[in-house]
Amino acid sequence: MITPALLLSCLKIAGCRILDVTCGTVRTILTVKEKSIAAALVGFCEVFLWYIIVQSAMSADGPVIIIAAAYAGGYAMGTFVGSRVARAVISGNVTVQVVTSRRDDALLSSIRDAGYAITVLNANESEFAESKYLIIATVDKKQLKAFEDLVKAGDEKAFIMVSDTKSSVGGYFGK
Repeated sequence: MITPALLLSCLKIAGCRILDVTCGTVRTILTVKEKSIAAALVGFCEVFLWYIIVQSAMSADGPVIIIAAAYAGGYAMGTFVGSRVARAVISGNVTVQVVTSRRDDALLSSIRDAGYAITVLNANESEFAESKYLIIATVDKKQLKAFEDLVKAGDEKAFIMVSDTKSSVGGYFGK
């Protein structure tokens, strides 16, 4: 039977688990980005919350399946919330490589006119395709969708590859 006390306990467990897993996601990204002090502080909060959750879950009265569902549901929601928080809070750049379907100087101009700094390499003709461009740009993560939309508007068959940029030295950065 579900009592108000059991319901409150399950809400506490799920809520703390959401916070705990969100902290874990953010900590992992901070670690990868070599922000070790911030990652350590977030890790402290993560483990502190986890300890409280485990203690509450182990001492809760009621059917184990309901408590386990609250624990697991909090984990699942924490994964979702953590990825959203990390995307919104943690800034950075991505490296975008675009292989065009053809050589098109108008596409290059439209990208530059939009304020993006690009490096352009010639990709020679082969038995599979005509000559193309390889465009390389470092773009702020928050501008990625706009950059991709701009490329697709000029070349809907372009192949776009995106990778996280650990660091960049020198050069000119547009938007």
